[in-house]
Amino acid sequence: MNKTQAMSVKTTNAPDMRRERLKAILKEKSYLHGDFVLSSGERSSVFFDVKMTSLDPEGAHLAADLILDAIEGQNIRAVGGIAVGACPLVSAICVRSYDRGAPIPAFYVRKDDKQHGTKKKIEGHAPKKDDRVLIVDDVATKGGSLLESIAPMKELGCVVAKMMVVVDREQGAAERLA
Repeated sequence: MNKTQAMSVKTTNAPDMRRERLKAILKEKSYLHGDFVLSSGERSSVFFDVKMTSLDPEGAHLAADLILDAIEGQNIRAVGGIAVGACPLVSAICVRSYDRGAPIPAFYVRKDDKQHGTKKKIEGHAPKKDDRVLIVDDVATKGGSLLESIAPMKELGCVVAKMMVVVDREQGAAERLA
């Protein structure tokens, strides 16, 4: 892809074109074959290293914009997810929301409580009771990381309004989270 082609993709408002471009980046940078152990503990010959896409400038921009399009008008007060998988997406969504004139503050949920400094479980913006939050992650297999992000939000009294992932491996996460 030359610079002119990249510019035309970036400036388009057509969600279908952006989605197809994001899929192309995922296939090029994040889709791996081999022998892998997934976070669910299962083995797979396919692995989605989505951080290779979500830490790519164009990939981050496209993923954030598509997610922001999907939550438009839903009064989302914060966006977050489990560290480390969700961190690039959460940051991109936060930045792009500001660029769009509708800023959404961000937070990360630690897998384990921090043992030094503030000892926070939630880093960044601390959602408040009744805030509508969006939980994101890079990949979902069984939904474990999403569940780890949801628990602290429920403890705070937040409403998990929506959960979104870049890649759903379609191995039970949607059913488990329903």
